[in-house]
Amino acid sequence: MFIIEFLRACKGAFRVSNKYPFSQRLKVFFDSLALWWSKGVDDEEYYCFDMLNASKEFRRNFLGLNEQRHYLDFLNPIKYYSLARNKYLAHKIMEDTGINTSELYCYYQPEGKVSESGHIANDLAGIIRLMKQKEVRQCVIKTTESSHGTNVKVVDAIDYQGNDCMLTFFDGEKARLSDILSDQPLIFEGVVRQTSQLSSFNASSINTVRFMTALYPDHRARLVATFMKIGRAGRCVDNAGAGGNVDAGIDMQTGELKHVIRFDGWRKTSAITHHPDSCTLLSGVKIENWKSIVEQVLHFQESLPYMKVAGWDIAITDKGAVVIEVNDFWDRTGQLFTQQGWRDEIRDCYLAWKKANATYRLERQPNRLPLAMLKRIAQR
Repeated sequence: MFIIEFLRACKGAFRVSNKYPFSQRLKVFFDSLALWWSKGVDDEEYYCFDMLNASKEFRRNFLGLNEQRHYLDFLNPIKYYSLARNKYLAHKIMEDTGINTSELYCYYQPEGKVSESGHIANDLAGIIRLMKQKEVRQCVIKTTESSHGTNVKVVDAIDYQGNDCMLTFFDGEKARLSDILSDQPLIFEGVVRQTSQLSSFNASSINTVRFMTALYPDHRARLVATFMKIGRAGRCVDNAGAGGNVDAGIDMQTGELKHVIRFDGWRKTSAITHHPDSCTLLSGVKIENWKSIVEQVLHFQESLPYMKVAGWDIAITDKGAVVIEVNDFWDRTGQLFTQQGWRDEIRDCYLAWKKANATYRLERQPNRLPLAMLKRIAQR
């Protein structure tokens, strides 16, 4: 097993070295192999984060996918996956634990039949019934299992027309509700109104703050990292996966935006001080009521102990923090925005729970690397 993985790593090292100038290729080949051996960093991560030119501290504290999976398989077990990955279930559990989220109008589940429910509809008629009962005139429609801002529809107006309704989306496009229904489950939820400060950054999107939190055996939550994702003009989502955006690290103590970049893809970033569309100053700006927002999010983590670490996408409103989405497994991109890794923090939480309960046993998902190798890396 190890020999096979080593040969794959050599192939990856050769692949990434060919992306660098000829004079650097030998150095990159052996450097990427060394990072694979010491941290499990693969060739894609090496190139995307330009590890050759990264600082010594960033390389040391970077948390790659292989090592992250090892920690999160333990901290966020598979039996709780659906609590974060299914948006309907996430809505319900957050409602029942006092975590602020948008209002849930309707959960469309075309499989099966529910006779009476205040939220669940199995067909067009059921959706219309629930939406009319709640007098919904605006909403956000999402698929229940998607991420990265995909399949999000912001509806600015609903015109009920007999057994159907006409939806007017935020960009002026229109469609009948019956035409967008398929065999995919959907949730219909309330539109969140962000503060005027965040709206000034980009008005067409909800510009969310990602809070990385960790829950320890003493049942106290700690902040791991914070960064912000800001949409571009005319786009309703703030995620880079939806076509590019603006990102910034956030000072965890003060709420000050720093390291602001325009992200147009991996290794296609540029440092900026103002939003490229709205021209609003971003660099150095402090998010209003930051201390109160942090306290709320830490309380959210303490209220959701099923996941020991989480990535919260938070909209900041006049009433405080509102959860747009909670992630039990996240990508590594935020380390680029904060310009620092979070390996120490996630590993520390992992070791704390290991020490607190040595008999803690959970199902593991397949890893790219041998378990023995991952255990060795975790002890470094």
